Amino acid sequence: MKCDKCNCSIEEGEELELYGQFLCEDCYMDALSPARTCDPWAVHSAKSFAEHKVGSFELTKTQPEILDILKQTGETALDILAQQLRIKRSDLEREVATLRHMEKVSGALKNGKKLIRLW
Repeated sequence: MKCDKCNCSIEEGEELELYGQFLCEDCYMDALSPARTCDPWAVHSAKSFAEHKVGSFELTKTQPEILDILKQTGETALDILAQQLRIKRSDLEREVATLRHMEKVSGALKNGKKLIRLW
């Protein structure tokens, strides 16, 4: 069986149904919990934790790579960034959402295209 969203192969009995679609586990999780870049509470929490030095703010392996690419390019589209990093767009969206909450990146709309740039 194939996932209705990403077309990857799903082993028999491993498929998950959501709204009439048969999805792999990754697509199912993305559908149930999409990345949210505009989340005022997450931004507030990140700022508050940083101010009070609660927890650690270690970047994932991919996040510094995103920041380096944006330093070089100034801004770029998510699809291009995903290709450069060789990761799925949904994974990139989660990484960008986290960086947005830390106010390290922001979004911009240029000629009708969504772009990501440094804060």
